[in-house]
Amino acid sequence: MAQNSFVTTDVERTCRRKYDNIGFFENGFAIVKLNGKYGFIDTHGNEITEIKYDYVYDFVNGFARVELNDKCGFIDTTGKEITEIKYDEVFGFASGFARVELNDNCGFIDTTGKEITKIKYDDVWNFVNGFARVRINDKIGFIDLSGNEVISIKYDYAYDFVNGFAKVELNNKCGLIDINGNEVISIKYDDIDNVVNGVSKVKLHGKYQLIRVTVN
Repeated sequence: MAQNSFVTTDVERTCRRKYDNIGFFENGFAIVKLNGKYGFIDTHGNEITEIKYDYVYDFVNGFARVELNDKCGFIDTTGKEITEIKYDEVFGFASGFARVELNDNCGFIDTTGKEITKIKYDDVWNFVNGFARVRINDKIGFIDLSGNEVISIKYDYAYDFVNGFAKVELNNKCGLIDINGNEVISIKYDDIDNVVNGVSKVKLHGKYQLIRVTVN
């Protein structure tokens, strides 16, 4: 942990007397170390957490990952633990949700710490345009922002929604689905492009054609 220059001389003097080490201020907070444990102070030198964690990471988007007894969780900028420190792994918040892992399964929490899904998936991807891809038993589907499985987990692979459509693959063939899960282009093509201006380019048996699609 690098030594830090503080905003005020008083804060600098106080912290030099008290802590074993002090990090740089990032987003208004600095990591401090005392007796092998970590916590945070604000720019006034106030401790926003107990100095109790085995390790902590800088705040990003208003939340910081903290580790205790080989488990992970998050705190907010008030120092409140928004989750139990119970996960095997956590990842930073993106679009208001964070991936968490427990017992070799994964799911999502929101910024209040609520699990919006059961922690049951083999893999999950970040939310894009209101949907996140999830995988179970080598099959992929989609959940919405409430954690509901809105598109069946049945595809060999799927891509994020772009312009209201997502490319999906099944049995080495490609097609397109809309946000309601309707297969708007049959899964029979060797390759398929995203929809641009209502048109997608598809490939079949080495030949290309254009197919017009519309949002239902």
